[in-house]
Amino acid sequence: MSATVESVIVAIDGPAGTGKSSTSRAVAAQLGLSYLDTGAQYRAITWWMISNGVDTDDPEAVAGAAEKPAIVSGTDPAAPTITVDGADAAGPIRTQEVSSRVSAVSAVPAVRTRITELQRVIAASAPGGIVVEGRDIGTTVLPDADLKIFLTASPEARAARRSGEIQGADVAATREALLKRDAADSGRKTSPLAKADDAVEVDTTELTLQQVIECVVTLVEERRAAGAGERTAR
Repeated sequence: MSATVESVIVAIDGPAGTGKSSTSRAVAAQLGLSYLDTGAQYRAITWWMISNGVDTDDPEAVAGAAEKPAIVSGTDPAAPTITVDGADAAGPIRTQEVSSRVSAVSAVPAVRTRITELQRVIAASAPGGIVVEGRDIGTTVLPDADLKIFLTASPEARAARRSGEIQGADVAATREALLKRDAADSGRKTSPLAKADDAVEVDTTELTLQQVIECVVTLVEERRAAGAGERTAR
């Protein structure tokens, strides 16, 4: 396998409920790549802010504390981990309280700068390449990624999927929360949720998870083949 093929970097963006995490993990596992859930990093720093009494509605307070927590992300797609100051944060970061505050924290430029730098270091040092999923990977974090994919789905489909992940969740309320999150993520001044000009859009509304995974794997393999061809041509 050539160096170009081995170092493939895949950016998968899109709003919540489109299947980003499940797809990214499965694709990384199938192709032997590392995996990074950038959303978990923003949730982790949000959880730290809440746990340490930082007012998440005060951008200056959040910015002042942005460098304090030590966030470490494991990149094994079979068992991705995340720790904050050495403590396992995988469970705590998935609470409703964190979900309701993560957009505000993520919108603070100092937070995005801190986490973006962390993401770039992880992507650059991943042996064999990596699948990085988030909301601004193809546009801001890794604009030179070998392949950029933007997943979409109807609000109804996204709400149904997200409700299935959250026990006892109300689909209508979940849909409203997702649309509110979309507006916050797309409207923020720093690194908003957006599709990169050179990204391949995949609408997952009518697709099963397995179909989405197969579609993305095919796109990655095509990019690998093209990269190998470019290397040979030189």
